[in-house]
Amino acid sequence: MREALAEAETAAALGEVPIGAVIVHDGRVVGRGGNRRELLRDPTAHAEMLALQEAARHLGGWRLLDCTLYVTLEPCPMCAGAMLLARVPRLVYGAADPKAGAAGSVVELLRDPRLSHVVEVTAGVCAEECGDLLRRFFGALRRRPP
Repeated sequence: MREALAEAETAAALGEVPIGAVIVHDGRVVGRGGNRRELLRDPTAHAEMLALQEAARHLGGWRLLDCTLYVTLEPCPMCAGAMLLARVPRLVYGAADPKAGAAGSVVELLRDPRLSHVVEVTAGVCAEECGDLLRRFFGALRRRPP
């Protein structure tokens, strides 16, 4: 999660919402990403999506079996769907997202037994630190003059 937090810090330094993600395979980081929606002008440039893409390139295929995705904020439905499609078996996230979380906070995509793949979820790892980073970012944004 420390690596994901570092990606989130980098995103914040670029003026992006501070969310970071890393994908680990056999104890090594094979994909990483921080939000880049503003920079890339791409609504799909979420930290998880970028990390999934890099991991697939690194591993040479779209099936990310035996991987764990670490992310600072609970994934949204798009990112959760991408995890399912990539067959990621495990998710570890920091802060819950009560507005768009798809790992149980708002909807439950990752553990729905009706789907062809189910993801093991560990929630709340470094949750305070992940949440503080987001609160500081949005607090500063609200204080900025128009």
